[in-house]
Amino acid sequence: MLDLNSIKKAYERVQGVVHRTPFSYAPILSEISGYEVYLKKENLQRTGAFKLRGAFNKIASLIESGEKGGVVAASAGNHAQGVAFSAKHFGIDATIVMPESTPLTKVQGVKEFGATVILHGANYDEAYAYAVAFAKENNYNFVHPFTDDEVMAGQGTVALEMFDEVKDIDAIVVPVGGGGLISGMSVAAKAIKPEVKVIGVSAQGAPAMKNSYDAKQPLDTTSVRTIADGIAVRDTSPITLEYILKNVDSFESVCEDEIASAILFLLEKQKVLVEGAGAVGVAALLHGKLNLPKGIKVGVVLSGGNIDVTMLSLIIEKGLMKSARKMKLMVTLVDKPGALQSFTQILTEVGANIVQIGYDRTSIDLEFGDAHVSVALETKGEEHQEQIRQKLKEGGFAFKEEH
Repeated sequence: MLDLNSIKKAYERVQGVVHRTPFSYAPILSEISGYEVYLKKENLQRTGAFKLRGAFNKIASLIESGEKGGVVAASAGNHAQGVAFSAKHFGIDATIVMPESTPLTKVQGVKEFGATVILHGANYDEAYAYAVAFAKENNYNFVHPFTDDEVMAGQGTVALEMFDEVKDIDAIVVPVGGGGLISGMSVAAKAIKPEVKVIGVSAQGAPAMKNSYDAKQPLDTTSVRTIADGIAVRDTSPITLEYILKNVDSFESVCEDEIASAILFLLEKQKVLVEGAGAVGVAALLHGKLNLPKGIKVGVVLSGGNIDVTMLSLIIEKGLMKSARKMKLMVTLVDKPGALQSFTQILTEVGANIVQIGYDRTSIDLEFGDAHVSVALETKGEEHQEQIRQKLKEGGFAFKEEH
């Protein structure tokens, strides 16, 4: 039974193991949004995400009931690390089934806690099916990432900490994938302050729970595609949906560009690194998705910080292009001495710094006697880029822009 008492009991179990993460006022976000914004930084949690709370509470409850056998979980990362860490804490075996596409850093992170990793399936749902069968065959306990009362109770402890620090929160914004976090948090929040607004946010590329919320019944999707891999869940859980329909006041979704811009915003303006799933609440805030009265106190959960470095570099690169701080050009020159120098002279005059350059005279789409110069420039915004375009046109240079 998931209620405030079970969440308080979970909090007693996880204390001393799980970090009480900061719940900090965010002045820049507050100014931009018009709300009084506080960020719950579960990205700073041990193992890098809130998932440790639910996994630890579940395994602790198994140990209390005399279960000393191994545990099995299916996860693309954060739940896996939570289960592996908790199993190591209690000295029991853990086997984690992860999709074959799981980034190496996440696989290594799980192995470092002493768990056995099995890579199976093209996505989470295929890994999950295999893990359930594996647990049955080997008589292990399967630790579900969200449809489990003890797991949800553990996740609900996030809300206890938030209300303990800021008692008069008016709204909480929570990322939603399978729905375990928002189920636990909403039960706790509504019990503590019935009038609090609970808002779920999912990725448009993983719409199962949002569609189910809107239709008031479980609806599955055929596929998921999002940079927010922590909430990339294909099928809706009827168990978590029931809690969500009962306690969640509104449900929003954000697109990939909005998630990416929120990751970059948090990194630059808040000095906080989050993964895609951890950024969806801030994405909804930045892009005006929350239909709330201005001036109220809003708590936003940054659910995790385990972002793949290659994904982060891609987000930064695209973000620089989008905010007109980087510009990529393909310029056609006459292939003769001094041509490249006259081109770079223009860039010097307008104060554009070259960060990458390539010279190609052999491409089949070139006229004889011409050359392509590909160049990446550091720029100072849209006005500066327009100045560069103008100067190149005045200098008679033919060019294309890459976006």
